[in-house]
Amino acid sequence: MAGGRPAERTWCSRTDASSRRPTTVLTKTSAAKGVAVAGLLAIAGGAALLLPGEASHAAPTASVDGTWRMDGYGTVLEISHGRLRQYETTSVGCLDGDVARRTAGGGVAATYTSDDRTVHRVRLARGGQDPDRAWLHIDGSPGDRGLRRVDAPPRDCAAPGTGRRDPVAVFDVFWQTFAENYPFFEAKGVDWQAVRDRHRPRVHGGMSDAQLFAVLRDMVRPLDDAHVHVTGPGGERFTQSRPGTLVPDGELDAKVVSFVERRDLGGERLRQFAGGRIGYADLPGDQGYLRISGFGGYTQDPHNSYAANRAELDRTLDAVLTPERTARLRGLVIDLRINGGGSDSLGLAIAERLTDRGYVAYRKQARNDPADASAFTRAQPIRVKPAPGPRYTGPIAVLTGGSTFSAGETFTQALIDRPGRTVRIGQPTQGVFSDVMERALPNGWRFGLPNEVFRTRDGGTFDGGGIPPHLPEPVFTDEEFDHDRDSAFDRAVAVLPIGRR
Repeated sequence: MAGGRPAERTWCSRTDASSRRPTTVLTKTSAAKGVAVAGLLAIAGGAALLLPGEASHAAPTASVDGTWRMDGYGTVLEISHGRLRQYETTSVGCLDGDVARRTAGGGVAATYTSDDRTVHRVRLARGGQDPDRAWLHIDGSPGDRGLRRVDAPPRDCAAPGTGRRDPVAVFDVFWQTFAENYPFFEAKGVDWQAVRDRHRPRVHGGMSDAQLFAVLRDMVRPLDDAHVHVTGPGGERFTQSRPGTLVPDGELDAKVVSFVERRDLGGERLRQFAGGRIGYADLPGDQGYLRISGFGGYTQDPHNSYAANRAELDRTLDAVLTPERTARLRGLVIDLRINGGGSDSLGLAIAERLTDRGYVAYRKQARNDPADASAFTRAQPIRVKPAPGPRYTGPIAVLTGGSTFSAGETFTQALIDRPGRTVRIGQPTQGVFSDVMERALPNGWRFGLPNEVFRTRDGGTFDGGGIPPHLPEPVFTDEEFDHDRDSAFDRAVAVLPIGRR
């Protein structure tokens, strides 16, 4: 819903970002399906970049009701009569988005819940003292999104989705959405204008759905971005991963679990938690092994809601990080090598159990100028705060690889500045961090793209190449399997302290 669905990544069929079949990568969808095209608010000079027909200031009122443009997500929200309605906007048009209904509050702060149980919390800035500015928080997605009050939605939103649905209109919305929101063209070496010049002549009114889908697929294929997808006729879906890496799926996960239990744990079975997404085993020498294959899909909740996942995660961490165990452990191996992603907020909840001092995990920004791919919202620090109760604060070895995706990567990044010793072992992660902006096309098809960056303390990012290990080791290669080796696990056990055997 508004602002993109909160980073949900469970083993998610890539046929649809909201499906929960435990077989594939858990993509982070931007907290409200489709609140993502480039926010047309420029932060430079504090001036909003407004679409035609959109005025900038409404009469002050101490209520969240009204029309709001989101900073950095190409979305307009209309809030009235207990309903929050989303519009997906670009400079070439407006499409209807999702709807949420008020479930708590009112006046200067209110909560809205969509049919899929995504929770949106809107509050006026400065407790209502600034009635023309507000914040939106989406449960499961760290940080807040800025809102600026406007008089009315753009003119195109008066009857969204009633315009042209022909292939040329579909192409134009698709291309423009990327042009206004995608942050990584330069890093990927892709000239997006050249992509338009090459492919638009292929599009015409008489082409078939299959032909149009092929054009959209060919446009984004050079990006090699696992957070880009296109869903077309009959649910056909195009997505990809970085060359030389594997997308996590149920078959690979089962193969690795069997291998780890037999080879690394000496035949001991992992204690399984959270719907099989989290496993734990004690190791010799007062070490522990925590395997996390996803940050979501922890329950049978058909909506995979953040609240249900968080409650199950808390129960899991209480069972694993007991007072007795946290006092005894000398070292902890956290295995993220097969991890399809999910909710960044769930990753932060785990990080909060691994420190006794607060620190900044990363700084989050969204692209917010449709004409300037280098313009972003102000960097928002996302903090890790020590959780109450038992915590493990000793040395950690984090195992990563090319099949460590999305929330698995933001969790890895959240441990970089963790107080205490943390070492990364294995191979670079996949290199996709942003929430996925889920968008609609005029013909009813859907697509997704990233629009955010997660910055390090020095302002850098790991998008594209992934987070590198401190200690490189092969990860689940054919040679490793053939020779019954798990070099990354063995290295982790060797570098961590041990207690009495």
